[in-house]
Amino acid sequence: MCCEHCCTQESSCIASVPVFNGMSEADLQVLQKVTRSRSFNKGDFIFHDGESSKSLFVVNKGLIKLTKLSAEGKEQIVRLLFPGEFFGLFSLLRDAKHYVNAEAVCQTIICNIDKKDFLKTMEANSDLSFRFLLSLSDRLYEADESVGFLGLMEVEQRLARALILFHEKMNAQNGTFSLPISKKDLASFIGTTPESVSRKLLTFMSQELIRMDGRRQIQILELDQLKEIAEIN
Repeated sequence: MCCEHCCTQESSCIASVPVFNGMSEADLQVLQKVTRSRSFNKGDFIFHDGESSKSLFVVNKGLIKLTKLSAEGKEQIVRLLFPGEFFGLFSLLRDAKHYVNAEAVCQTIICNIDKKDFLKTMEANSDLSFRFLLSLSDRLYEADESVGFLGLMEVEQRLARALILFHEKMNAQNGTFSLPISKKDLASFIGTTPESVSRKLLTFMSQELIRMDGRRQIQILELDQLKEIAEIN
């Protein structure tokens, strides 16, 4: 971990977070002045389950995985966070401890805003507060959907959904993107085994739904068919 500094106007991740859209220039400048950034290497933890913090975190570059560990030490990926997404809000608003681990999947830059500065801005901006309520509502919906996603869908449906997520989040050019996580992490994310992931990827290739170049490079050939498998309208 290294490189702690003030985010500049140009590089600040504040502008990339949808929930901050529409804020006045004055409020944006206040947040930018109190925003700090830190660089994390692959495998570094931003925080651990049970720790407390007084910051809102935003992914500027890279990828974060939020995880839980079972009593046996098995890791379950709860959520993946891409650039422009924020986390740590539960701990921030409730003054509670984090209930997940936050780990950098690759070289990652995280911006953080101190609690008192963030809450002061929210108190002075009712529209921002409302957008955060909507964002929390969306998170609850996604959490409920994820439970059904893991419990009711077959492995190929879950894998199709994950590939579509990566396709959308990584701004795939010509349907092509590099798998952002290992097959082991992908298996944890969709609740299966790495062997099952490999088999289903081969099945998708044989059905000419995707093309793979090496271990990570994926091109989606039939996005609409993948959406049908994933039951995405």
